Amino acid sequence: MNQKGFTLLEILIAIFILVIVLSTVFGSYTGVLRIVRETESQAEIYQMARIAFERIIEDLGSAFVHENKAAGPATSEDEALEFEGEDSEIEGNSADTLRFLSRSHLVLGEQDLPCGTAEISYYVEKDEGGEGLVLYRSDRPLTEVEAEEGRGGLPLCENLMSVNFTYYDAQGDEHDNWDPSLVEENIPRIVSFSLEFVNPSDSENPLKFASSVALLAR
Repeated sequence: MNQKGFTLLEILIAIFILVIVLSTVFGSYTGVLRIVRETESQAEIYQMARIAFERIIEDLGSAFVHENKAAGPATSEDEALEFEGEDSEIEGNSADTLRFLSRSHLVLGEQDLPCGTAEISYYVEKDEGGEGLVLYRSDRPLTEVEAEEGRGGLPLCENLMSVNFTYYDAQGDEHDNWDPSLVEENIPRIVSFSLEFVNPSDSENPLKFASSVALLAR
């Protein structure tokens, strides 16, 4: 009785075809998975940027300086009434800071009573536990004593490559820093700001978001 079976060549061809099919399926799967991860990462960045921009725009939209600040002797509260912007860098990357008076104090707890005026600060520090820079927001009511150590801010954005603020005076002139004693205006007319995030899919091309806020002279 003749017994039919597979020859060695047929087995090798079948294995070769199986390997090709599995390689194609695995390649497609890993490619889709990579795209999904990149999309999720970018969605998180867009969400983070949206929240940060809403917060910055609301804070700046409520910014003001007392009209009588320049009149009379300086008081302890006058130190918090300046609108001050400093052009800074961290390891060659833009890391600007901003401090101003605003009426957009956030109530974060039951013991945190609403108050009309607070000193808002935005500052940047290097992320020691991760990649890039971290943008912090500090919100101190004028009724509170300033902390002796640290700035007491909460992280607003992380994985940043740069944070940049630009100021425009009443004549439309551009300033990288804002010092009322030098500009001779208490508050800028327009503040433009941009955030650059680390791009998980292309480190050479960061994700950049920019906006501007017109401030009322108060």
